[in-house]
Amino acid sequence: MSENIFSTFQTVVHLNEDCRSTHVFIVMGASGDLAKKKIYPTLWWLYRDNLVPDSTHFLGYARSSIEIKQFLNEKCRQYMKIKPDEEQKFQKFVEKNHYLVGSYDKSENFAQLDAKIVEIARKGKCENIEDANRIFYLALPPSVYTSVTKLLSDNCKARKPHFTRVIVEKPFGKDLKSSNELSTHLSKLFTEEEIYRIDHYLGKEMVQNLIVLRFANQIFKRIWNRDSIECVMITFKEPFGTQGRGGYFDEFGIIRDVMQNHLLQILSLVAMDSPVSKNAEEIRNEKVKVLRTIPELKMQDVVIGQYVGNPNGQGDEKLGYLDDPTVPAGSTTPTFCCAVLKIKNERWDGVPFILKSGKALNERKAEIRIQFKEVPGDIFDNGCAKNELVIRVQPDEAVYMKISTKKPGMNFNPVETELDLTYKHRYEGEYMPDAYERLILDVFLGSQINFVRTDELAEAWRIFTPLLHQLEKEKPKPIPYVYGSRGLAEADELCTRVGKYNYSNTYVWKDSSKSKI
Repeated sequence: MSENIFSTFQTVVHLNEDCRSTHVFIVMGASGDLAKKKIYPTLWWLYRDNLVPDSTHFLGYARSSIEIKQFLNEKCRQYMKIKPDEEQKFQKFVEKNHYLVGSYDKSENFAQLDAKIVEIARKGKCENIEDANRIFYLALPPSVYTSVTKLLSDNCKARKPHFTRVIVEKPFGKDLKSSNELSTHLSKLFTEEEIYRIDHYLGKEMVQNLIVLRFANQIFKRIWNRDSIECVMITFKEPFGTQGRGGYFDEFGIIRDVMQNHLLQILSLVAMDSPVSKNAEEIRNEKVKVLRTIPELKMQDVVIGQYVGNPNGQGDEKLGYLDDPTVPAGSTTPTFCCAVLKIKNERWDGVPFILKSGKALNERKAEIRIQFKEVPGDIFDNGCAKNELVIRVQPDEAVYMKISTKKPGMNFNPVETELDLTYKHRYEGEYMPDAYERLILDVFLGSQINFVRTDELAEAWRIFTPLLHQLEKEKPKPIPYVYGSRGLAEADELCTRVGKYNYSNTYVWKDSSKSKI
């Protein structure tokens, strides 16, 4: 059954690799938090839904000595959402797991890893097969990327005709120089087709929907440009602070952690021109083209903030960023940033793209808000708010258009309302895969459509590196904001003055959960 489903997916993405071969998925850093909370649960979900080839095995590798079956049953289980009637299949999944203890800097340990993969391959269902397709997931700290990838290349590449694929987690460097150094290092060891730089935002339902929404609807194709659109705002908000991981966060800050990758990826999908096909390289070509037209970010187009404790809050809300004992005293690392980017091309010249992201704010939200220009020749005495297309990425995925319509009753006054596609109502009961599920499935399929290419990564760092270096050199004091607030007034002012965003307080959201279409 799994082969049939997997083959169907291969057909959809126009790939025809041999799914009958043994596949070994190797989790490097298998004893860590990322593996426990994300990777192993994702592998279970794919196995549960028959979305990996039949002859797939999973091999954990780390410095810590653990018993993998016990680890999966006791440590990972709480993150796996196993239903009572899935217990038998889960135990079959557990039996497909193996583990090897080893260092990240010794060649002999990686030779042992290679031997273990070959041993697993020989247990597969294919006769006279001495190897397997190999997928390595680097769930590791960036400090060991260089040594691990070199040792993998020297010792653990698959023998032809089998493939080797390497999944690399962010951060992909800290600035343009370090990113280019890592990319150059990887390019000497693996081909571009073998490298999968994972940004989990590219696996989210509504981010993937951007391609369909934009290029499958004539209504949007004609208005998606500077003639109709006033500005674009892409927002990421989290309602919690660093909560004990401030030491790690302080090395990167909100700009590196969210804006340079997640939000810029969304921007490139919103702003790119139409690709000639659904082919991964055609889409990635268009993303790179639009990134190349974005000038480097300047300090005058940015507002930065850092959260302070809320004396009236509860628990962690009382603690500011600098109250985290893992954060260096007096740190000026931003936990909030609002930036206005410009795109110098025929489609978007003059249209500001606003990126906003922050921690310890009033809600959890990620959305794209496209505000259209005012109606020319307005006959309603400025009584109409600007139209907005809103794409809510999380939570509660939705697409809705804010429009003006006649207020019901004995009048002729416009009122702001919406055309609403809320997924949980329209697609009630539909299973929404986790972002990691989609992306790891893509790696099995060999589809790079949702992964970051080398030149794309370089352009992203080019845009942000001068600003990051200026912040680190001059150390301007971020504007304080209270834990749980909606953001900074200074950011709102920047959005209005430079970003051309017009906030209307006339719109009232009504829950449409009881509506029937």
